[in-house]
Amino acid sequence: MKAPIEWKKWMVLVSTIWIQAFTGTNFDFPSYSTQLKSVLQISQVELNYLSMASDFGKMFGWCSGFLLLYFPVGVIVFMAALLGLFGYGLQWLLVQRLISLPYFMAFILCLSAGCSITWFNTVCFVLCIKNFPNNSPLALSLSISFNGLTAALYNLIATKITSHNNIDSTSYLILNGFLPPITSIAALFPILQSSGNNLQTDDTDNKDDAHTFVFLYILAGITGLYLLFFDTPSQSILLVVMLLVVFPLVSPKIVYVLKRARHVEGRSYSLIEMNSYSEFSEEQSTSILKMCGFGFLDKIMEKDQLKVLGEEHTARLLVTRIDFWLYYIGYFCTGTIGLVYSNNLGQICQSLGYSSETKAIVTIYSTCSFFGRLISSIPDLISCFYSPYTNAKRYTTRTGWLALSLVPMPVAFLVLFFSGSKSSLSLATGLIGICSGFVFSAAVSITSELFGSKSTGINHNILITNIPLGSLLYGVLGGVIYDHHIKGSKEAVFVGGSRVCMGRECYNETFGWWGCVSLFGLGSSFLLFVRTKKAYQDYYQRRNLVLEDTTYTL
Repeated sequence: MKAPIEWKKWMVLVSTIWIQAFTGTNFDFPSYSTQLKSVLQISQVELNYLSMASDFGKMFGWCSGFLLLYFPVGVIVFMAALLGLFGYGLQWLLVQRLISLPYFMAFILCLSAGCSITWFNTVCFVLCIKNFPNNSPLALSLSISFNGLTAALYNLIATKITSHNNIDSTSYLILNGFLPPITSIAALFPILQSSGNNLQTDDTDNKDDAHTFVFLYILAGITGLYLLFFDTPSQSILLVVMLLVVFPLVSPKIVYVLKRARHVEGRSYSLIEMNSYSEFSEEQSTSILKMCGFGFLDKIMEKDQLKVLGEEHTARLLVTRIDFWLYYIGYFCTGTIGLVYSNNLGQICQSLGYSSETKAIVTIYSTCSFFGRLISSIPDLISCFYSPYTNAKRYTTRTGWLALSLVPMPVAFLVLFFSGSKSSLSLATGLIGICSGFVFSAAVSITSELFGSKSTGINHNILITNIPLGSLLYGVLGGVIYDHHIKGSKEAVFVGGSRVCMGRECYNETFGWWGCVSLFGLGSSFLLFVRTKKAYQDYYQRRNLVLEDTTYTL
């Protein structure tokens, strides 16, 4: 019975990979946003409101988490697919001028599409946590990372089904509407076959899991590199299908055979097993700022500081914690800006004179976001394969990795501010994609570690309320500056019947503001790292004590 159960959980993980790979439909918004703007005859600010509507749909993610308590997973997946089909299908009819809708209805359609994405994500989060209780961060990072490949996959499919030199941008809306339901049907069978609650594994299984995850991460990296560095017309859909479908399905078997042949053993650890050691002495760890002599700042940093990882927080307790608001601000000022930047890529490329390169730039952002999500799993891979008796200070905390990953974002906006060349745009877009991808992927694991795994569904949805708020604020800021330069321009430029802004000045000021805000987010993330480093170090020290006790007992 053990082998079938093990096989089922990997089938579920592969199913979440399929779902994530084809439901990141918000990434290709720049591919058809110009046509949407032209058909509705709206300003840049109003177009940004539509992109914000998709982000606003994420605020309803809690609905799917609540419904999962009372309805089967298949029902929620089916409802998510219908929401997406409704939102994107009617948008396609609108862009094709087959129907006429007021601006408010277009806003509702974008809202429905965004809600669909969040519902798919919630289902994948729950399945990963339920089927891999001891390795949920690895499962989450792997699954979520494929969400960053959606734009590249859709670009490949659109290129193959249309003329290479004349891709109909509205075809992305058709793909957005129909591919997620088709993928959901394919993924539903293995998901329904999983018992979920019976998939708790022992230490031996965890050792096998660690090596299987490494194999899958290598496979994911190969997939991302192939989509990033090969020209889309030369890419093979058959090879992508092999990388996304066939190889992931057989990976557990391959690792099992290699392990039996070489007797490979590894380790995997769970945060849950540390709960009984919450009374660990605080004297074994000292504050960084106190060591540096900043006594006053040290007192501020120690106020309401988290002492133990994994302590459950109710929603009411969560919003009273300083660490949560530092985390919220860090996400709000970095990851959300990256998302708004991606939504504006269509207009950014157009203003700089690279309209023909829009799809390639969107692919760069999407694929680099994918690699950023993969990189977020580094702390867990280190935890699996470092010696368990290594000094705790050698381990880098997840919040530390978060702060480190955000360093390139202000640099990217600085590059955009001073240069409008195609190479600069590609480089900056890639850096922003990596940073925002890391934030998106690490968010679920960090929320679980800092504020409790059982409350992750609710607490994470509270955290991502920053996305629609940031989308509104940053989007309106960019739109106002864009429209201001249109009005101040002496020469009118029309594209598709709409007046557009051309030149570096259209977004230059916006890049400056976004860069300053992302720098503030970097500072907030660093403060979170300083405040939580002690809790992470204590966690590793407690874990070592448990391992030593277990070794002596054996």
